[in-house]
Amino acid sequence: MRKVLGPAFFDRPTLAVAKDLIGKYLVRKIGKKETRLLITETEGYHGFNDLASKARRGKTPGNAPMYARPGTLYVYFTYGMHWMLNIVTEREEYPAAVLIRGLAKNTTSQHTGVCEDVVALDGPAKLTKFLKIDKKLNGRMLGRAAGLWVEDRGVTINPRHIKRTPRIGIPNAGEYVHKPWRFVLKKE
Repeated sequence: MRKVLGPAFFDRPTLAVAKDLIGKYLVRKIGKKETRLLITETEGYHGFNDLASKARRGKTPGNAPMYARPGTLYVYFTYGMHWMLNIVTEREEYPAAVLIRGLAKNTTSQHTGVCEDVVALDGPAKLTKFLKIDKKLNGRMLGRAAGLWVEDRGVTINPRHIKRTPRIGIPNAGEYVHKPWRFVLKKE
């Protein structure tokens, strides 16, 4: 079973979406080639007060996609060299999104829902480079028309196989450094 996830899936609380994306497949189509990779790691960013969020200083031309409809792609450049892929969540005009941090090649057992292999793309910059994701997708709606979508392929992940931790790489985010808003599929 393959079901393309639409805006309704993303029009929910950010942390629920971040957790529920674990075990779904990110699909990238370039030309006639489709690449499907298992989502293994996500991070949630939400609200006007989240000091780790790109929206912490209010709406700007650069972060405007984060205020768009649920399911909008927010792709931004960081450290002068890396693209980051986020999918907007919650309601319009509320800055919230899930950063896709890790993907793996078809590594989840259909029987146990456990990740059985080494994560192939264990970082947000690695996965955007591999999938050729850049500013051309920024502000577009996630879906087949954009050449990037998320599929539910019927894999059920046991919640005990999802580890929840603080987010990574946000040392100057004050109290938000310790928020457990990162979700990782455990390798067993």
